[in-house]
Amino acid sequence: MPAYIARPVTVFPTHQITTTEIADDIRHHHPDHPKLGAILRILKNTGVQTRYFTRPLAAPTVAGTAGVGDRAEAAFSDALDLATEAARRTLALHRLEPCDIDAIITTHSTGWAVPNLDIHLVERLRLRPDVRRIALTTMACAGGTQALIRAVDMVAARPGATVLVVASEVISAVYNHADDAVEHMIYKALFGDSAAATVVTAQPFGPGLRVASPDDTYEHVLPDSLTRYNGRVDAAGFHFDSTKQALSAADDVLPDLLKWLGPDLVDFGVIHPGSQRIIDDTARALGLDAHDTRHSTDTLEQEGNLGGPSVLRILERTHAEAPAAGSRGVMVAYGPGFNTAALRGTWHA
Repeated sequence: MPAYIARPVTVFPTHQITTTEIADDIRHHHPDHPKLGAILRILKNTGVQTRYFTRPLAAPTVAGTAGVGDRAEAAFSDALDLATEAARRTLALHRLEPCDIDAIITTHSTGWAVPNLDIHLVERLRLRPDVRRIALTTMACAGGTQALIRAVDMVAARPGATVLVVASEVISAVYNHADDAVEHMIYKALFGDSAAATVVTAQPFGPGLRVASPDDTYEHVLPDSLTRYNGRVDAAGFHFDSTKQALSAADDVLPDLLKWLGPDLVDFGVIHPGSQRIIDDTARALGLDAHDTRHSTDTLEQEGNLGGPSVLRILERTHAEAPAAGSRGVMVAYGPGFNTAALRGTWHA
């Protein structure tokens, strides 16, 4: 049973923050940092020019000194608002009513809330009380692809289902001056906030990515990789840590990904923009060039690493310059763990 991923809709908050502004903020808060010069040079080379935050850079819950309680409340509240708007726009784009949705799959890992995004969206969107739900809460950057994998599974199990997929992240929640290691400074410049949504069905809603069956999805956890990327919470707020091994993590999992893909070449890639190196290394392994992965690079440059919503944003950009009918594509994302999520399909026109 094939599954069709419809055109996504991405929503951004109102505060556009430049890399120059972040560099100035780091200078202000860490004027005596022994590696300040190197940090500022690295920021220029991240490939990110601008990103969007739900709150101003100087807000207490971003560059300020708010504690974990205030940061958690702000992050989830803002993520919910973005998610609601993305979902509503997606339903309107595809001329769907809330009662048409049979299942909702959400991914969100910034902030903390019980109940989570799925339950809140059922209420906000006025979905049916019997709607099926899957809430992914710790997938982070791999969340968007992982949510689509679960949606493909759902459509295979329930062929008539219309599945709403919503990814929302307020990663500015981990912008924290209590963290002053070089990698933390890089993350200050790398991440952006957003939400994105789409629908997955057994019948297409216009052009989109066609996934033939659940066999065309892939999940992989790299052994002994728990600390390459991981989150941490303390009184000062949320923190995102990594080790030097994280720099080569994508290279370590690409051989297994290529075994799954097999010998067939792909024509385009929807590659999570974790960094320019991740885009480049993955593209090279897949036999793709800069043009084939331009939407990933453009997303990184103009909006940053969006976490879970990234692949939906890149897929939205792909619709604006649609591949030829029948073109083969692959979506790949990496997340803490170190885990890989991927799916392959053909472009349905």
